[in-house]
Amino acid sequence: MKRPNEKYALSKGDDSAPGQEGMTFHYNRERRLSTAPKEVQDIYKEKKPTRFGLLGSLVADKPRRMLFILIIVLCLAVLMLSRFGYFDATYLIDGNRLEVIGTKFEETTIVVIKKTVRDSHPYTGAVDIAVSPSVKDEDENYPIFPHRVFFSLEKEEVYRFAVPFDTEELVMVLQTEKSTLQLKFKPE
Repeated sequence: MKRPNEKYALSKGDDSAPGQEGMTFHYNRERRLSTAPKEVQDIYKEKKPTRFGLLGSLVADKPRRMLFILIIVLCLAVLMLSRFGYFDATYLIDGNRLEVIGTKFEETTIVVIKKTVRDSHPYTGAVDIAVSPSVKDEDENYPIFPHRVFFSLEKEEVYRFAVPFDTEELVMVLQTEKSTLQLKFKPE
């Protein structure tokens, strides 16, 4: 049995296909590109292969460069703000940095004040402290717990005392001879 297409060459490797020996091709790429617009010529120009580089890919074009610069500026801003204490729960009073932490324990709250000297001439002496539950209504009388600590010239000091409140938020007022600091904090 014969195949109906056996006299035709079906593969490109077979040069014995009839009619191919007299064909002329009129396509010339160089001539076509010489009359093409500049944008098309730029597409077909041979380019050097680029090596992969992390920094090169981050700043390859203007939008990526602007995004990279924006990320760097934001990182520097967050670093500077955290360095100057805008993101932590510290307070300044007369050259001393205070960190106030509250911990609930059996219907009482243990207040921990960590003092760190910040200036070259920090305040030393008595500090009066008043702690109260956070005031929701002005009409009700809330108990106020007074306490007194003494700051010294030590670089770091830790003061602990218990208050008889078991509330979600406490208000604390610290008063030195020169200034007053009022703050709110939530015991954990």
